[in-house]
Amino acid sequence: MKVEKTVEAPDQEDVEMDGKHLSLRVGRIISAEKHPDARSLVVVQVDVGEASPTTVVSGLLKLFPLDQVLNRMVILLCNLRPAKVRGVLSQAMVMCATSPDKVEILDPPGGAEPGDRVTFLGFLAEPEKELFDKKKEQVLCDLCTDGHCVATYRGAAFIVAGKGVCRAQTLSHCAVK
Repeated sequence: MKVEKTVEAPDQEDVEMDGKHLSLRVGRIISAEKHPDARSLVVVQVDVGEASPTTVVSGLLKLFPLDQVLNRMVILLCNLRPAKVRGVLSQAMVMCATSPDKVEILDPPGGAEPGDRVTFLGFLAEPEKELFDKKKEQVLCDLCTDGHCVATYRGAAFIVAGKGVCRAQTLSHCAVK
């Protein structure tokens, strides 16, 4: 008697995550205002090359004057599970280099346009549709800047194809979140 083995597909929670699962996009901040219900939060609308802008609620952007972030090019992590933050739905996260003393918004390379995809050499694939918090943390712990302030995932630079690398202004050997 022959017994057939059934092979179950791995549960999405059990799949090992790496940088190819991130949907990082270049965006341009088209509006920025203080959150209506939180003094420490900012609500920005970001053009990521889609029909409608992406809303981001962030505590990081409060560190910068609103007029300095308006029209700024940024890198967004776009496949986070949308979450309400004090009543406003946040759809993405602005990527920044962070040290204990300072935060810098990552800059895309010159010539990058809203919607350009950011990838890592050796980690090319279609990103996950939506990252769960547990999966996001598995990947974010491996993001940092190198000695030249270039943003990296496990040593592979954040790249916009044909345009160059993404970097912090001055923060080297720091976490990227």
